[in-house]
Amino acid sequence: MPARWRFPVGIVLAAAVLASPFVGLQTATAAPVSSSVKINEVESSGGTPGDWVELANTAATPVDLSGYIVKDNDDTHVFTIAANTTIAANGFLALDVETAFGLGASDSARLFAPDGTTLVDSYTWTSHANPTYGRCPDGTGTFTTTLASTKGAANSCTPPAPTVATSVKINEVESSGGTPGDWAELVNTSAVALDVAGYIIKDNDDTHVFTIPSGTSIAAKGYLALDVETAYGLGASDSARFFAPNGTTLIDSYTWTAHASTTYGRCPDGTGAFQATTTSTKGAANDCGPATPTTPTTPTGPTAEAWPGAASIATADQNGAIGGNLSGLAYDPSGTSARGTLWAVKNGPSTLYKLKYNGSAWVSDTSGTGAFAAGKSLHYADGTGDPDAEGVTFTGAGPSGGAFVSTERNNSVSSVSRPSVLKFDATGAATSGATSLNATMEWNLTADLPAVAPNSGLEAISWISDSFLTSKGFVDEKTGAAYNPATYADHGNGLFFVGLEANGAVYAYALNQVTGGYTRVATIASGFTGVMDLEFEQESSRFWAVCDDTCNGQSAILEIAQSGTNKGHFAVTHVYDRPTGMPNYNNEGFALAPQAECVAGQKPVFWSDDTNDQGSALRSGTVNCTVIPDTTPPVVSAALAGRTLTLSATDSGSGVATIEYQLDTATAWSLYSAPVVLDGSAHAVRYRATDVAGVVSSVQTLSASATAPAGILTLQPQGVARTIEPSGTVSGLGARLVDANLNPVVGLKIAFRITGPGTFVGGATSTSVVTNSAGIALAPVVVGTAPGSVVLTAARSGSTTIALPTITVAAPAAALTATVAASTAVVAGRVSLTVTATNTSTVPVTVLLKSTYGTKTFTAVAPGATVTQTFKTYVAAVAAGSATVVLTGDAGQRSLAVPYAAASAN
Repeated sequence: MPARWRFPVGIVLAAAVLASPFVGLQTATAAPVSSSVKINEVESSGGTPGDWVELANTAATPVDLSGYIVKDNDDTHVFTIAANTTIAANGFLALDVETAFGLGASDSARLFAPDGTTLVDSYTWTSHANPTYGRCPDGTGTFTTTLASTKGAANSCTPPAPTVATSVKINEVESSGGTPGDWAELVNTSAVALDVAGYIIKDNDDTHVFTIPSGTSIAAKGYLALDVETAYGLGASDSARFFAPNGTTLIDSYTWTAHASTTYGRCPDGTGAFQATTTSTKGAANDCGPATPTTPTTPTGPTAEAWPGAASIATADQNGAIGGNLSGLAYDPSGTSARGTLWAVKNGPSTLYKLKYNGSAWVSDTSGTGAFAAGKSLHYADGTGDPDAEGVTFTGAGPSGGAFVSTERNNSVSSVSRPSVLKFDATGAATSGATSLNATMEWNLTADLPAVAPNSGLEAISWISDSFLTSKGFVDEKTGAAYNPATYADHGNGLFFVGLEANGAVYAYALNQVTGGYTRVATIASGFTGVMDLEFEQESSRFWAVCDDTCNGQSAILEIAQSGTNKGHFAVTHVYDRPTGMPNYNNEGFALAPQAECVAGQKPVFWSDDTNDQGSALRSGTVNCTVIPDTTPPVVSAALAGRTLTLSATDSGSGVATIEYQLDTATAWSLYSAPVVLDGSAHAVRYRATDVAGVVSSVQTLSASATAPAGILTLQPQGVARTIEPSGTVSGLGARLVDANLNPVVGLKIAFRITGPGTFVGGATSTSVVTNSAGIALAPVVVGTAPGSVVLTAARSGSTTIALPTITVAAPAAALTATVAASTAVVAGRVSLTVTATNTSTVPVTVLLKSTYGTKTFTAVAPGATVTQTFKTYVAAVAAGSATVVLTGDAGQRSLAVPYAAASAN
């Protein structure tokens, strides 16, 4: 470039001072700013009143900063220091830059001379600090996360003195017969000795207390083994809890569900997660064995297999309609077997497409406002730029949760790499009629990823739910322990996986949806030299990594290893060649239809061709609908409202098949089909659920305390009025006993009495029955003895006598007779009811067989003929009851009650 004349800084400053008409009024001396004034502290996440930048003057004289400028990483964001502003000797100056611009999670603070181009000092960060970033020591040290925000004052850099609460941890536990018995070990992680006299160790029982004797201390970086078995023993499923001397302030704890074969210990000592140790090391450093790898072993790669689907492919778009540069794909299912929506991004110019299937090809969606007719152009948050969009994905919320796009660079500045994930509103602003979208958030991953060429950055992106990752024991390589979603605030309910074209690696990130910060959770080797798209197949739990023509169109399946060196990490389990009918196109996008679209064991799959070979940007094929067996148990829950127990269950796999429960001392499981009303006594309920695949949840328990009846007890009639013939029977009549709050009252006797032409089965006309868990007492079966009205009453001491629904005994129809029977049986775990009638009349009749579980009519049943119907109840147990046989003929109509016995599959 051409040479530029430069004056020494001191000459320029001296000239400026001499030229100033106010030089005589200035109190600050012209100290060399470049060496004495530094950016000293930065608040980028909402200080008081907002974001601010603090300067420090390391000189022994004040410095005039009039007209100096502070910028973030955007040259258009300018904060000018007011005239006559000085910074005191060895002093601090806080500048509230939020009056001009806000500081981002990934940003810079830069101090310029008044000319706006001479950089005096700067600091750059990649995520918000908690609380601030500051130099330690002030003005001269490197930036670090401070201990407290100190706006306009010296930075808080000195750590507090170590205490037991901050420095002593439970380090190792022996729960299965150590020497001389069970023990718990503490470690002092600080560099000074700490007094632990009077501190307390408990197990999971607050009454089990071991108090550390007076005069006990732990040396710096030392260990203290405590023989707790002198106070209590540690169980196979237990805890070790370390408390302050007050016995209530918990300092540290560890819980286990089975004895360790050796001991449980932290690895590394004092800071790591607990694991089974290699050997017991009471009072010494833990023996953790070989170090657990923090990154998965690079796969050697399985032998490539044939494409697991049809060999043939077909063009899937209208020739020339989309054109070249189409890259990432994402499929939004319809929720049924109907075709869903295919979303796609183009990398130049950056465009988001929403495609619908018209019966022969995927075309732009012109519904609604028609704004997607030509796709929507994409820009950065400020409305500028042309992001090189390479991949697109959605979270579990689908398009309503936003479209997340992986990008390599800003095509408007094509020589600079800018690997970012951009979020766009795909349903709100997207349907407003606008033809372009501005990003609502950007996660610029430049600082965390390897340096790559501008066109070799983020090609691929996919999202996987936290529930899946945790169910498979996914390892968080940042912590070295099992992934815990709670570690990452505001990241939603899943992780984003991005693929780098330059090296074929896949990186998992927790993206903060509020601040724009990010944390890398894992690094995965795909086995390819480059990854062009990623797709998580929900039904099979397979994670697809796809390469382009540089890998001959191969695809890899990544799965979380459940054993071996890569346990808890994604590893390559299969590599598939492209379909034999697919030429080696430059396919950069890949998407799968859901299981609901399977036809004859095959479902659609889509590829996008960045080169637009033969004028086609989209092609379709099929892949096998192979579903991994459901091994995840349902989640079952219980709710108790008053005395009504409601059970529910969910299952993300095959679906819930049954919910069962046991009440109190019951050992057999009862099928749950409706809310259960508990009586007022205390109850223990155990419940579980089974899914369609036969996977049973763990048994959960619920306790219901006893409730005393309130106020006056009242009887409520149960059953309905009936008409029978002599010798006919009626069941289901009774009374329900409730208190003043209408809660059922259990265990009290109800007296039943019959007046009129009828008796209970056996001949009695009075009896007593105890109320059940629903407060109901059912009278025995009533038999009609002669025509007339049978009155059944219910009474209880202290309650008014009530009349139950009337039983009318009618004279039998003269000429209509039949022999009837009813029986129950259990078939395949469900009860069936069979009703039979033989026409003993002298004329043909119409026979109606009627039960709670259905009816069946037979016409023109000849004398002596028999008709039978078996009714399926679809339940595992039924109470004793009765069916009805209705005879209709020229002589009139006759109804006969047919009793049947109770039956149960249990």
